[in-house]
Amino acid sequence: MLVFTTVKEIQSFLNDQKSVGFVPTMGALHQAHISLIEISKTENEITICSIFVNPKQFNKKEDLIKYPRNTAADLAKLKAAKCDVVFIPSVEEMYPTAIKKEFYFGMLSEVMEAEHRPGHFNGVAIVIERFFEILNPTNAYFGEKDYQQLAVVKALAEQINSSTKVIGCPIFREKSGLAMSSRNERLTEEEKVVASQISKALTFV
Repeated sequence: MLVFTTVKEIQSFLNDQKSVGFVPTMGALHQAHISLIEISKTENEITICSIFVNPKQFNKKEDLIKYPRNTAADLAKLKAAKCDVVFIPSVEEMYPTAIKKEFYFGMLSEVMEAEHRPGHFNGVAIVIERFFEILNPTNAYFGEKDYQQLAVVKALAEQINSSTKVIGCPIFREKSGLAMSSRNERLTEEEKVVASQISKALTFV
C-alpha cells in the first residue's frame, strides 16, 4: 500500500494508471468505508482512499475540532483491506490558494440537512471538485447513507462536466441498526440504539 501526502507525488504516480477508483473519506474509518474499497477493487485497476478532514464543510468550528481522528488505525484497516493507495493531504496542499466558490444545486441546497447546516454542501462540492481535479478518477464511490450528499455530488459532476462516474453503494449498519458513521464514535451503545429507533421512525419508504 502506497501513501502519498502531496499532489505532485500522487499525480506522478497516477500518470500511467488506466482505471482509478476513488473513495473519499474524512478518516475514522469503519466497515462501511471498507465496503467501498472492496467494491472499487473489483471495478478498477487502482483504488485510492483519501483521508482529509475538510474544514470547508463544517459550519461550526467546534465540530471540526471534535471530529474523530486516528490515522494510524485508519491505515491499518486500509492495509488489511488491500487498498492500493492512500492520499493524506494537508489543508495547505488541498487549498494552496483561497477558494471562494458558490455552488447551487436547486432544492438540494435548501432542504433537509442543508437547511440546518448552511454552507455544508457547498464545502462538500468544493473538496470533491478539488479531488476530481487532482486525481481524475474513473469512478468515485459514496455510501447511500448520506443520500443528500450523494445527490449533491452527482449534480456537481454534471455541473463541472466531470468524466468521473459517481457510484452510490449500499448502507452498512451497526448491530443496533444504526447506519455506520464516523460520528457514531461519539455515542454510547445506548445512544446508538435510541438514534437507530429515531432513524427508523423517520423512515417512510
